[in-house]
Amino acid sequence: RMRQEFTANVSHELKTPLTAISGYSELIQNGMANQEETIRFAGEIHKSAKRLLTLINDTIRLSQLDASESEQEVVYEAIDLYKIAEDCVNMLKVSAEKHEVDISIHGSNAYLEGNKEMLEEVVYNLCDNAIRYNNEGGKVEVTVKPVKGKIYLCVEDNGIGISKEHQERIFERFYRVDKSRSKSTGGTGLGLAIVKHIIQQHGAKIELTSEKGKGTKIEVEFSKSR
Repeated sequence: RMRQEFTANVSHELKTPLTAISGYSELIQNGMANQEETIRFAGEIHKSAKRLLTLINDTIRLSQLDASESEQEVVYEAIDLYKIAEDCVNMLKVSAEKHEVDISIHGSNAYLEGNKEMLEEVVYNLCDNAIRYNNEGGKVEVTVKPVKGKIYLCVEDNGIGISKEHQERIFERFYRVDKSRSKSTGGTGLGLAIVKHIIQQHGAKIELTSEKGKGTKIEVEFSKSR
């Protein structure tokens, strides 16, 4: 049932940008657009194509994570989660500035046994969401530090927040709190599903605290070794 639901969701998500690409390109092909409209339509085609690529990449990534549940393909090593988070914050500064959001990192070196690529995805997706679903002048604070023999990761923002009725479903595949905002900012509805998958594979715990209109805090607790 879950597979059928997922396939139906993927088909629906792919249909929207494909319909836009087909419609705009047909108008251009039939000479029904002037030069100014052609440039605008080309921009819409480019935007829809980018969305398609993002959707396909995220869907492929989830399939890879499903396939690697046996852990045969996953390589774990000693890594510094603070360094991963620091690199991620630096990489996302341009995106944050574009959204007029301030992003910062706090804490200290925090070593654990994990998969570097997967943990980069976790931090990136959490930070990216905190930027996307924020307000102009908002802030995102990332904290990584050792706490009582565990490694603590927290991504907190003062953005739009999530109301109570949505909080239990937020990690489901393709589930979106604000569909129009998610699509306008390029969200696929798969980022938090990927995060949850990776967190489970690392034997970690994740907790979400949020209030509509006030912001969201996502906390993850890792063991130092698996």
